[in-house]
Amino acid sequence: MDEAFTAVEHQLGTTAACRLTGRSRATHYRRLKPPPPRGPRSPQAQPSALTAEGRDAVLALMNSPEYAELPPAQIWARELDTGRYHCSVSTMYRILRERGQSGERRRQAAHPAKTVPELVADGPSLVFTWDTTKAAGPSKGIWYHAYVIIDIFSRYIVGHTVELAESAERAEELIREAIARNGIVPRPCTPTGAPR
Repeated sequence: MDEAFTAVEHQLGTTAACRLTGRSRATHYRRLKPPPPRGPRSPQAQPSALTAEGRDAVLALMNSPEYAELPPAQIWARELDTGRYHCSVSTMYRILRERGQSGERRRQAAHPAKTVPELVADGPSLVFTWDTTKAAGPSKGIWYHAYVIIDIFSRYIVGHTVELAESAERAEELIREAIARNGIVPRPCTPTGAPR
């Protein structure tokens, strides 16, 4: 297109060539003399920025015993209530982030990591697991509740039943029957594996 434009321009002139090709004259002249590429902008000092001493003073204020556990927004509001304005809330956050203090400011207890106890079955009838599930009945709105108890070592079903309603009493009764049938000493655990 540019080669055709150049050929027509030499014969008819710029205005006629632009009219024939559908290009505006401003576009034509802009392409003839493109603007110089911009380099990276140099960082400019903000005239209203805090000085290093001012930043240190704000940090000392935020770390003072009175404000040590408060977030910057509350510190800013309390200082403003007393008639003192140091900087904006976002500047307070920026100062904390620069000094690596932008995390939780309140003192919190360090809780030790808890591990979930692991149940290991070296043989059959040592560890059982159980679950219930719903099964659709013969018509809409009728559900059956299937209970199953499985030995995790042998994956053998040691107890099961199907009931019309889910019941904690029936589940407990089924578990007692499975324990008695297999002759084991019960040591119940919570769902997380911790002994009761």
